[in-house]
Amino acid sequence: MSDSWLVEQSGFDVARANFYETLFTVGNGRLGTRASLEEGHLGQLSGTFLNGVYDSHDVPVIDLVNAPDWLDTAVFVDGVRLDVDTCRVVSHERTLDLRDGLLTRTTVFEDADGRRTRLWTQRCASMADRRICALRVEITPENHTSEIRVETGIDGDRRNLERLPLYPEGTVFPPKTRWEKWARAKHLEEVDRADDDGALYLEMRTIDSSVHVGYLAAITFDPAPLQRFVEQRNERIIQETVHQAAAGETVRMDKVVAICTSRDVDADVTSSLLERCRAALAEHGGAGGFDAIVAGSREAWARLWEDCDCEVVGNIRYTQALRFSLYHLLIAANPDDPTVNIGAKSLSGEGYRGHVFWDTEIFMLPFFILTQPDTARALLRYRHHTLDGARANSREYGTRGARYAWESADTGREECPMFTTDGANRFWTREEEVHVSADVAYGMFRYVEATGDRAFLRDFGAEVLFETSRFWVNRVDPAEDGGGYELRQVMGPDEFHSHIDNNAFTNRLAQWHLLQAVGLYDELRERHSDTLAAIEARIGLKPEERDRWQEVADGLVGARREGDVIEQFTGYFERDDVPIVEWDENNMPKYPPGYHHFNCETTKLLKQPDVVMMIYLLPDEFDAEVKKANFDYYEARTLHKSSLSPSIHAIIGIEVGDTRQAVQYFERSALVDLTDNQGNTGEGMHIASAGGTWQILVSGFGGLRILGGRVTLNPWLPDDWEGIRFRLRWRGRPIRVSVDRENVELELGGPPGEQEELVVGGLPVTLTAGEPIRVARTGTAADFSAAAENPVVPD
Repeated sequence: MSDSWLVEQSGFDVARANFYETLFTVGNGRLGTRASLEEGHLGQLSGTFLNGVYDSHDVPVIDLVNAPDWLDTAVFVDGVRLDVDTCRVVSHERTLDLRDGLLTRTTVFEDADGRRTRLWTQRCASMADRRICALRVEITPENHTSEIRVETGIDGDRRNLERLPLYPEGTVFPPKTRWEKWARAKHLEEVDRADDDGALYLEMRTIDSSVHVGYLAAITFDPAPLQRFVEQRNERIIQETVHQAAAGETVRMDKVVAICTSRDVDADVTSSLLERCRAALAEHGGAGGFDAIVAGSREAWARLWEDCDCEVVGNIRYTQALRFSLYHLLIAANPDDPTVNIGAKSLSGEGYRGHVFWDTEIFMLPFFILTQPDTARALLRYRHHTLDGARANSREYGTRGARYAWESADTGREECPMFTTDGANRFWTREEEVHVSADVAYGMFRYVEATGDRAFLRDFGAEVLFETSRFWVNRVDPAEDGGGYELRQVMGPDEFHSHIDNNAFTNRLAQWHLLQAVGLYDELRERHSDTLAAIEARIGLKPEERDRWQEVADGLVGARREGDVIEQFTGYFERDDVPIVEWDENNMPKYPPGYHHFNCETTKLLKQPDVVMMIYLLPDEFDAEVKKANFDYYEARTLHKSSLSPSIHAIIGIEVGDTRQAVQYFERSALVDLTDNQGNTGEGMHIASAGGTWQILVSGFGGLRILGGRVTLNPWLPDDWEGIRFRLRWRGRPIRVSVDRENVELELGGPPGEQEELVVGGLPVTLTAGEPIRVARTGTAADFSAAAENPVVPD
């Protein structure tokens, strides 16, 4: 590895094909396209996913639809198809450039007659115009003169994976036939197709949700083809061209595709999808605009990286992993569409059916809040957009207000399945993991804290917070001893323990949520009475409800403690204390003998952090002794059976001074997909882990916390690290942070003369825009003060 901006593949192995399809996904937040080869092959798991396009036809749980394939290109040399199943692969190289999202491929094929042909492709999902995708293909005979035939088009005959039939445990299928074993679901039917003045048009409709999707592809060649034919068949349209090329001569195809849907935000509803696609292509000069499209997208990417780039100085591998994580976060979220969010596998695969979890607010949103606040705002507006669905969820369970779904899709209704696919085990998350409503509230207030955007609360947040507060006060039960309130039959983030009472995380976050709602209500009453009156009229809110929120918050049962250790839920301390005695090849805990995901209920074993998560989210509520006692206690009992787990333990471990596993947990999180350390990257990105990776760098090694409304930094570096660099945006102004073994260097952007006070190493530091300063990390507090008073421009 020589460049931390590049992710590379050398050679083709069908067993690793799905892995690279996920890694090399191109996207722009509106869509994501897996990196299947343009011509396809046996064992591929291809897919393009349009954010927000869901359908529930003929499936038990709604799917993010596997949309029409815009790549769909095959090359024939004297009648021989160039693909990995038909020809010998002489060489195969692919590179994803994280700087601009371009995926470039070079493959040399050799057919049975010894003819070698080089196929070079480059693809792009424009970050400048999210309606546009572009593909360039160059075909070069290396040792022959031949007729070259190119078939390219739009394939609407797509299916979603539904479920794998029950086979004996341990059954492994060959990679070429693995996906053929699955039952598949059909979500699309054809509406229209046409040869539109030389461009290819296909329009499909989702069968149940009735979302129309239109693709228009403009295709040009250099040199021009000798012949051109268009073949139309059900749910597919292709163009066939014939060319003649001698050894060393290149045939180039540029294919520019406009994609429009009937659910697009702010679309011209008076125009047909075909007309909108035509207009989009016209803005980019049709297929002739490939280079301009790439250039425009590259400029958009440069602006994104300017706001969020980070690195481990001198460590290419770690920096590549960080940039890879950020790349996938950036292509997963659409700042222009407040009706969509980020699914658990982003737009890189079908895992979890594209459903939205608490992962967004807790693991991914911090990155967007502190680097891409407009995107963070859009992600939070999705929760307002789906508020009616949350209300319906609450009604279904006999409570008032709004209850956010554990798994959400287009409407906000609960989409979590009730059973595992084999029917053997029940999922209780849909009924009991109710903390998600408090997680949404948490995300909203953290966004406002970092941006100062209190208009968001007035326009969107207040209605969400008040309706979810109604849910909480209806969900509690009177405490059995007659004093206060309890939350019974819940499940905390741990997920190994269901049907529990008074989960510490859930109770404290619900209490925090209610108190924030009370404060917001009071603020609106005092400063924005017209806004409050409008909300009260819209949702029928009574002033006495505010007092009920306060009453329940004040009376919600707190967690029992043994010394400084907080009990995870009522009776947890009485569960079986089963020790962890084995670790896997990655030095991660293994299930103790006889235990698995569904039978740890009677033990103290954890799947992932629960109390430790609470301590992380509410950093100014627990002192150092409590944080260390709980980290030590629960770290010894946490199996880390979620990709979300290592990041939080790395961060809190660093904070409490237990850094022994910080780098290991960082690697586990940062490399979960790059090295496929959980063995399932081929099914899609662990996108929440990407957000967790950023948090380890910034909040773990960088020591970032927001305390008392101020940015605080207390960095720690492993002994063999030179330093770290990252960028933040705080209340509209960029801050660059660079940490080395001796200093913390800070630079505030924005209009000259503006100031911001931070806390570094426990001491206040005033930043002035345009005036970099260096604060010493070593020595006494006096050294910190002296350095802060005598700013030095970084070398």
